[in-house]
Amino acid sequence: MKTTEAIILAGGFGTRLQHIVNKLPKPMAPINGTPFLSFLMKKLAKAGIKHIILSTGYLHEKIESFYKNSFEGMDITYAQEIEPLGTGGAILYALEKTTTDNLLILNGDTLFDINFEYFDTFYHSHQTTLAVSLRKVEDISRYGSVSINNHNKIFFFTEKNQKSGEGLINGGIYLLNKSWLKKLNLPKTFSFEKEVLEKLFNEYEFFGLTFENYFIDIGVPEDYERAQKECFTWLS
Repeated sequence: MKTTEAIILAGGFGTRLQHIVNKLPKPMAPINGTPFLSFLMKKLAKAGIKHIILSTGYLHEKIESFYKNSFEGMDITYAQEIEPLGTGGAILYALEKTTTDNLLILNGDTLFDINFEYFDTFYHSHQTTLAVSLRKVEDISRYGSVSINNHNKIFFFTEKNQKSGEGLINGGIYLLNKSWLKKLNLPKTFSFEKEVLEKLFNEYEFFGLTFENYFIDIGVPEDYERAQKECFTWLS
């Protein structure tokens, strides 16, 4: 795999989980005793990632004291937000800790068991600035949807709760070019989804690759409970 660095967005408050998982940042929510974040990082280690930048904020010290500076052979660097920066601001801030130009970006509260090597090949072969992992679901209303043409080019985004039914959703894993993102003159605090994906897809060529692999977002209590039963099989 050509890409060797990954940024994991791990600074979320986890408001909807706080009555279940108290005094922990959402990515550290235990899945049968194992922090959720470990499942993500084990997958990255298997894919050949060498350096992880953990974008932290709320209760950052819980993450730092647990993982310290390495995990399964990967170096770990921390990009701690002093104030909430939004997903886009967090990515920009974490970019300063990276050394390569093409980066893998992941949401720290989502498990999507994609083939990272295939995704990496797709990104580089299309010579694009941004590739998005996509997942087909039965009901898009909770997530919003993404539309692609026959050449996998993204041509439309639908916001959540605007439509329901089967469709493709953003799987929360991206490959992007650092130099391109930094040249956009984006503000310090912004939403990557709103200000980059949904606003710039007509101006730049973004591509989406669909996977049918296991997917779970632990942002709501019912899916967090489901993860307790399913995630160990995902890791095997």
